Amino acid sequence: MSSPKRRIETDVMKLLMSDYEVSLVNDSMQEFYVRFYGPTETPFAGGVWKIHVELPDQYPFKSPSIGFMNKIFHPNIDELGSVCLDVINQTWSPMFDMINIFEVFLPQLLRYPNPNDPLNGEAAALLMRHPKEYDAKVKEYVQRFATKEAADKSAPGEEEDEADEEMSEIGSISGDDADT
Repeated sequence: MSSPKRRIETDVMKLLMSDYEVSLVNDSMQEFYVRFYGPTETPFAGGVWKIHVELPDQYPFKSPSIGFMNKIFHPNIDELGSVCLDVINQTWSPMFDMINIFEVFLPQLLRYPNPNDPLNGEAAALLMRHPKEYDAKVKEYVQRFATKEAADKSAPGEEEDEADEEMSEIGSISGDDADT
């Protein structure tokens, strides 16, 4: 039965017709990138991320795979940008569609991080022990890595280059360094 395939097409078409910037990978409806903006009134406000989405053949009965292409400092998102699968799978339902991911799921994830189930231990520890320092580090990452230019630069299939890696290591040694 082609029901899951039709559902994929319907959901992706809805996303393409929405206000979100969507780039299909090789014209595939099962792999694409979406530009995502950090929610207002959070330390992520003003940030722009390129989100990689892969829809499994069993979608919508199986949740999509979601990853941030440019760096983000968050307890439930690892250094490579993978979003904690438990978080997606716990809340996922076939009733959701791709618009829900970008209008509800990702904004909620950034607004209400769960430091008790971390993929990024440093972010989780900082959030629990020093929330103001956590907010400052999130804002620093937004300024350095979540600009429109950074999102555009993280082209499909491109791994992060070593300069970004070096910058990340320097940034994690001393959170007070400002590159202005």
